[in-house]
Amino acid sequence: MRRRDSPAPPGPLSALAPPPWLVRTLKPQAAPVPWAAVARASVAMALPLLVGLAAGQPAYGALASMGALSGVIGDTADAYRMRILNIAVPQLFGAIGVTIGSLVFGHGWVAVGVVTLVALVSGMMSTIGAVASVAGLLLLLNSVVGAGLPMPGDWWLAPALMTGGGLLVLTLALLAWPLRSGVPERAAVAATYRSVAALLEAAGTEEYHEARTAVTASLNKAYDLVLSRRTRSHGRNPDLVRLMAQLNAITPIVEAAPAAHQCGIPMPPQFPAEVRRLADAVAAPATTAIPEPVLPEPLHPSADAVEHALRHMAELLNDPDPHGVVHLPHPAALRVRARRAARNVVLSGASWRYGLRLALCIGIAQSLVSLIEVPRSYWVALTVTFVLKPDFGSVFSRAVLRALGTAAGLVVAAAVLSQVPRGWWDVPVMMLLAALIPALTTRGYGYQTAAITPVILLLSDVLNHQGFGLVVPRLVDSLIGCAITLIAGYLLWPESWHTRIGDRLADAVADTASYVESAFGTAVDPAERARMRRGLYRDMSVIRTEFQRALTEPPPMGARAAAWWPLVIAVERIVDATTAARVRIGHGAGVPTLTEVGEVARQLRELSEGLRGSETLEEVPTSFTGPQESVLEPLRQEVVAARAIASAPGSSGPSGV
Repeated sequence: MRRRDSPAPPGPLSALAPPPWLVRTLKPQAAPVPWAAVARASVAMALPLLVGLAAGQPAYGALASMGALSGVIGDTADAYRMRILNIAVPQLFGAIGVTIGSLVFGHGWVAVGVVTLVALVSGMMSTIGAVASVAGLLLLLNSVVGAGLPMPGDWWLAPALMTGGGLLVLTLALLAWPLRSGVPERAAVAATYRSVAALLEAAGTEEYHEARTAVTASLNKAYDLVLSRRTRSHGRNPDLVRLMAQLNAITPIVEAAPAAHQCGIPMPPQFPAEVRRLADAVAAPATTAIPEPVLPEPLHPSADAVEHALRHMAELLNDPDPHGVVHLPHPAALRVRARRAARNVVLSGASWRYGLRLALCIGIAQSLVSLIEVPRSYWVALTVTFVLKPDFGSVFSRAVLRALGTAAGLVVAAAVLSQVPRGWWDVPVMMLLAALIPALTTRGYGYQTAAITPVILLLSDVLNHQGFGLVVPRLVDSLIGCAITLIAGYLLWPESWHTRIGDRLADAVADTASYVESAFGTAVDPAERARMRRGLYRDMSVIRTEFQRALTEPPPMGARAAAWWPLVIAVERIVDATTAARVRIGHGAGVPTLTEVGEVARQLRELSEGLRGSETLEEVPTSFTGPQESVLEPLRQEVVAARAIASAPGSSGPSGV
């Protein structure tokens, strides 16, 4: 007889259940709908069609709408200055791409060679950063379109029309700038304050680690937004200095939260309430003085640290000139940064590896459609370009989502192309379909593909009048492109576990050892120590993202990511325990000896070296010689727990996937 607490045997339907990695891949992301971007997309993509129809040149309107589509895809930034970079710079490279493509249109193998070379450049550009990645994407996409579709008019007309459509999106995105200057940055800082308030409320509960992850993400976004203004601001910008001072002022509270969580004593409810009151003051323009906070008497050292930090924050918000609080070094000139980026790309092995990987796949796609008759063959290379973007997510997952999203989008496109007559009806249909792109993009790549597919097919039909005949060939082309990417861009270029994740985690553990040494030394400036801690949390945030991508991979990569995930959590807990010990020392706890600190740092460095030299996690017994009443005892327990983590059976295997 089966024991009552033993697991039930698998039922007959269990074999039909999708594997866990596929479930994670298809799960939609929870995100709010960006209604302003939805409105901009609807207007920016329908207006060129309307103008083109009114002028008797619907093809010109379709080209401008294609350019607007590129702008809609890049319209993701909150800060207005970043919108200029995110939309204008990719549009410039998109114009270069369509010019190159249209010049080699109809030239057979010359076109194949040129587009393949563009793919190499595009792939290498993508390793520079987010804006360069989108610029490289549009450079290649428009080259493929220009080489695969006959463009109306002179060679310069298509680039001009497509650039005009993208600039229309940019114009709409900047309309409110004079009225809302600085609002996105203030909102990001205020959101950070509110996430810290939630962290204080979660101290001592199971929700703490999730709340701390949210604080890290919020801090990353706020610092990125504020520092993006620094790259455009010359001299001392008082608004920028104030925002930086407000962000830095939250640091003592973030540092005190681990100590509060460690001791398990809830914070007085007045503390998070005061943080939220200060968040409201940050979000609003500075007009009135903020009353001095009324706080209860702190009952433990971590509460005392939070109480002091809250009073300092209130004083800072009332300071009309916080210039002496924060120092912002001037960024290098744009030409200097561009020169550095170009040099780094040329000398980077990872840059060449991705560029060659993309060029190989595009070369195969272009060669295939040159040897085999494929109607409107540019769609195969377009699919390769969209899918082979490892900086946007797992290549394998994107191939799966691309195929499923295209199939879903073709259902919508089939209904539109078969039931809606071409002409003026295209305008309201485009308004509806275009609005779905930013609305569904936040849900995931598959949903974005499903939204973009009918838009592209509608515009293609305006240009070549193939109607419903576009639908089935596009599905076949997408499947061919996905197959090329999976074989030539994924299976033939196995990235080792260490290259992709293991070495990054090992670096983070080594940096944690350095942070432990700095936290209990007297020679390290507190501001420098805070920067080290922020850098560690940012690095761990990147590693978390990479792990979450790896979890969507099929075995063995997904299985190994699941086995190593507890170590990621353990390293974050070590950083928290180090910060908590530092706070306790600041409020009267005994200072640990150099021997105690060295023991912890040595164990962490041994763990780091072990991660570099092994494909699997192995439990390592660890012991410390320091007194149990030491302030480092909770930290030592976290290190012991980290070194005790071992890979689950079957999680090892070949290093490349």
